[in-house]
Amino acid sequence: MSAHPWMPQSPCGPSCVTGGQFRRVSIVRVALRVLSALAVLLSGLLVVAAKPVLRANTRLVVRRWFASLVRAFGVRIEVHGEPKFQATPGRGVLVVSNHVSWLDSLVLNAVQPMAMVAKLDIKGWPLLGGLISAAGSVFIDRERLSRLPRTVSELSEALRAGLAIGANPEGTTWCGISSGRFRPALLQSALDAGVPVRPVAIRYRVVDGTTARPAAFVGTEDLVTAMRRALRLRGLVVEVHVLPEIAPGRADNRRDLAGLAEAEVAGALGTTVASHTVPVGNGLDFQRA
Repeated sequence: MSAHPWMPQSPCGPSCVTGGQFRRVSIVRVALRVLSALAVLLSGLLVVAAKPVLRANTRLVVRRWFASLVRAFGVRIEVHGEPKFQATPGRGVLVVSNHVSWLDSLVLNAVQPMAMVAKLDIKGWPLLGGLISAAGSVFIDRERLSRLPRTVSELSEALRAGLAIGANPEGTTWCGISSGRFRPALLQSALDAGVPVRPVAIRYRVVDGTTARPAAFVGTEDLVTAMRRALRLRGLVVEVHVLPEIAPGRADNRRDLAGLAEAEVAGALGTTVASHTVPVGNGLDFQRA
């Protein structure tokens, strides 16, 4: 457990994502998903190169690209509530969501492209990290907390300029059964910029409604392990609940603002905040369709 409050850890680990019975696809289908995703990823390099030419159509093309990538991974997106995160075009908004999977930022950008606040490790992900960087993401080195005030200041400037910025205030991933406390630091940027905060709840499930814990990316596991497990799932659906904006002035300080957003997300998910019982089991129990 980290000694600094900005580096929280959830109790979620291998037993969270390897329990339960879930239907899986064949190895051939997994291979096809990987090949499809690689093709979309490579096409993303063309999208990045064509941004100066696309101009006004850039956001539409980028959104469709992210949607194609998520679909290539075998995931279906369901959007509930508002169709977009930014209620007023040209007005900045800080989008805060719970954090479950490596898919989260891809899914959110498939709804509406935006710059993401992400941990520095993501920048080093093969190909995908470069594309996320090209999207204008802001990376946080959680081991150098002295840079946090500067990061908050940069976010405030971007929000004042009318951008949509996405962040995961939990600071770590949870398996979806419960959720973590929203750390208030990044929400200071919305207060400083005088812009609304948009809470968004993300839930992964399979077609029968069961929470798809194998889709989570938790603990100290590597990205390849998490991706391989998610790619094997049949009928994976991600629900994106776009909740009402929290208008400027509703909270006097960042801690209260974080509490409001946290309560909205937990309420939409039906989860208990920061209370978690780790499931028993250490083997991924799939059921072949």
